Amino acid sequence: MTRLVQIQSGSKSAVAFVEEPHLRLLTGFGSIYELAKQSAESGTSLLKLIQSRVTSERLDYDSIYDGKSEWKLLPPIDHPAEPARCLVSGTGLTHLGSAKNRQAMHSANEAELNDSMKIFRWGMERGKPAPGQIGVAPEWFYKGSGGILRRPNEPLDVPSYAEDGGEEAEIAGIYLIDPDGQPRRIGMAIGNEFSDHKFEKKNYLNLAGSKLRNCSLGPELLIDPDFKSVPGKVTIERANKVLWSQEILTGEDEMCHSLANIEHHHFKFEAHRRPGDLHVHYFGACSLSFGAGVHLADGDEMIVEFNGFGRALRNPLRVARDGATLVAVKSLS
Repeated sequence: MTRLVQIQSGSKSAVAFVEEPHLRLLTGFGSIYELAKQSAESGTSLLKLIQSRVTSERLDYDSIYDGKSEWKLLPPIDHPAEPARCLVSGTGLTHLGSAKNRQAMHSANEAELNDSMKIFRWGMERGKPAPGQIGVAPEWFYKGSGGILRRPNEPLDVPSYAEDGGEEAEIAGIYLIDPDGQPRRIGMAIGNEFSDHKFEKKNYLNLAGSKLRNCSLGPELLIDPDFKSVPGKVTIERANKVLWSQEILTGEDEMCHSLANIEHHHFKFEAHRRPGDLHVHYFGACSLSFGAGVHLADGDEMIVEFNGFGRALRNPLRVARDGATLVAVKSLS
């Protein structure tokens, strides 16, 4: 598996190839965006381009990962010149529920189902169309532009206006729109999508606002990973002790929508195919600590890991101390 990281030391940034327990620097690229852009424009595959640019210069991965090096991990993707040209979004209601929930859903009449369960049922029935066919659209949500992406070990914030903040352990697809307007998948990365679940629980129409929070990716970007069935684990630590932990599964075999169907329904919109833009799209979570009755507190550590996807993603929770303040709009007249 080809695994890449982005790192930074002072004003210098670099791309490195993961060769445990080391990182091997690539020459000629200060970001994975530049690497992917060169691949798309030249017609050279990412793998060949990486192989041609990897050097013998090695760095100790452990010290960087643990925050003990002058080099710091960055998110594994960003738009270095224009962060606003990175769209962060996601798909919900994609993962298969428990057998009990599925049985209850299928035994219920359509009129008895709430809107979320209706969308989930449609996915179960028409989310994996035959090759070349279009299936039903999944739930889609917007999270923000690239400025909301946080690096590994960087806090995820519960702002003063929020009611809560909780992890959503997922895998995200990372895409570049090539010069012809064709979406190109660069790869995938571990993600913590992070949402305000208390606000959403009040009313499902609050979903849109609950998603407008920062989130995290990384530390590694994988080129063409196996996304059939991916086991993982999400853990919440409080004061260096495990508060809650859950084995999880993601991947196409564990979902009611195929990857191709999710990608079609994201990129069918013309505005999502602007040459040069980046897209980070979260594929959905199968388990939340909030659903188990866990409410995260300031300083809690969220840890997400998936087999074969490199080192775990860790982020502490940071709760704003100040109260909400009114944002007043001023007129230009």
